[in-house]
Amino acid sequence: MVSPLIAAKAYAATQGSALGGLGGSAAAAEGPDFGKFLTSAMNDAMQSSKVAEAQMQAQVQGKAQLVDVATAISSAEASLETVMAVRDQVISAYQEIMRMAI
Repeated sequence: MVSPLIAAKAYAATQGSALGGLGGSAAAAEGPDFGKFLTSAMNDAMQSSKVAEAQMQAQVQGKAQLVDVATAISSAEASLETVMAVRDQVISAYQEIMRMAI
């Protein structure tokens, strides 16, 4: 099971900043906003889904190759699976935090 601390360190590592401490450090406060990160991920997933739908429609009209449709669908599927994996990890971390004793 992934602990919330490990998840926070992994997130900080992906953003290119070090998580020096958990208690209100200036470096952590100036880092990217997690909400904006999630919004961006959701927008990317929706955009790739729309591209896949457009490719399917173009293929039905005879304007696109089947390989382009398959590639667009595969990209949309990968984006959706990534968003779902992040969602599952966020829920898991939240549940872990709620189980902690105060």
